[in-house]
Amino acid sequence: MYVEMKHINKTFDGFQASRDVSFGVEKGHLAALLGPSGSGKTTILRMIAGLDRPDDGDILIDGARVNDLPGSKRGIGFVFQNYALFRYMTVADNIAFGLEVQKKSKGEIRSRVEELLELISMKDLGKRYPHQLSGGQRQRVAFARALAPNPQLLLLDEPFAAIDAKVRRELRTWLREMIGRVGVTSIFVTHDQEEAMEVADMVILTNQGRIEQVGTPEEICLHPQTEFVQDFIDTKRFEALMGIS
Repeated sequence: MYVEMKHINKTFDGFQASRDVSFGVEKGHLAALLGPSGSGKTTILRMIAGLDRPDDGDILIDGARVNDLPGSKRGIGFVFQNYALFRYMTVADNIAFGLEVQKKSKGEIRSRVEELLELISMKDLGKRYPHQLSGGQRQRVAFARALAPNPQLLLLDEPFAAIDAKVRRELRTWLREMIGRVGVTSIFVTHDQEEAMEVADMVILTNQGRIEQVGTPEEICLHPQTEFVQDFIDTKRFEALMGIS
């Protein structure tokens, strides 16, 4: 496993957000943290990113325990729900930001930015500013900016939540293809069942701070292991979605 959480607990002001959370994600896989609001999925993502610390348990990335390692040292790219682009920077400058922090040479930065603009199909839009882009284009820029420093792990917090339904469906397919091309291990948070089932290699289903079930979309859909999973997942809908009779 490339990412592992082992017996993680986390409490905020008396509220237990994570209860003995354990799971692993294989290298190169795209995993979805799926669950209702308040189920603990974002807390898990934030602990992996180093934004919050677990009260106990271990977080491992590529076999190394990272509990005490700052997020900036974990080799992680993070895509936020609201894009978090710098509005007074061009598209190219937004993508270059992390490389400049790493003090890469101007030649390296220029080459990497051009490569990523090509990857996100925006090679002619590098001089535009965020307000001149559509919501889908802004999210692609956020994705490219997170990838620029060559992270080993990509984390996405409800990456499509701020985008309208039609564009969201298009971006799901795009994200799946991009992750496959880049090969970076990725975990994304969502409350959208269809999104998780369409995009992810594996689904981590959360409820009241616990992990209810981990498996492929097919396993979650066809073989629910708890009453919560059985009630939460719209089985008939996803049998149709996945072409299962």
